[in-house]
Amino acid sequence: QVQLVESGGGLVQAGGSLRLSCAASGRTFSSYGMGWFRQAPGKERDFVAAINWSGGITYHADSVKGRFTIFRDNAKNTVYLQMNSLKPEDTAIYYCATTLSSALRVGVGAYVYWGQGTQVTVSS
Repeated sequence: QVQLVESGGGLVQAGGSLRLSCAASGRTFSSYGMGWFRQAPGKERDFVAAINWSGGITYHADSVKGRFTIFRDNAKNTVYLQMNSLKPEDTAIYYCATTLSSALRVGVGAYVYWGQGTQVTVSS
C-alpha cells in the first residue's frame, strides 16, 4: 500500500522560509511523478508544483514561481518543497501526492495517492 507522509509545516512570519518533506513508501518511488497541492479554508485544493520521475522536469504554479522549488531525492524516497519569501496568502494545508505515471502532471484528478497534509501558517 502506498503511503505518503508530509512533514515540515509550521508557523512562520511573512518573508520567511520552510521546507516541506514527503516520504513515500509502498512502491518504487523513483518511477512516478509527484506533486504538491494546497488547500486554504473554504477553498478548493490548488496545484502548487509537480516533478517527473527523475526530477529533471518541474513545473510550478504562477502564484509560487520564483519563490517555491520542488525537488526530489530518489535514494531517500522523498520529495521536497522549498518555500521562500512566504506570504500570508500561502497559508494552507499542503498535501503531497503521486500519480500512476512517470511524467509530470498538473491536474488534481491525475493524482491517486495522497498524504494527510501538513499545515503552513504565514503571519503578517
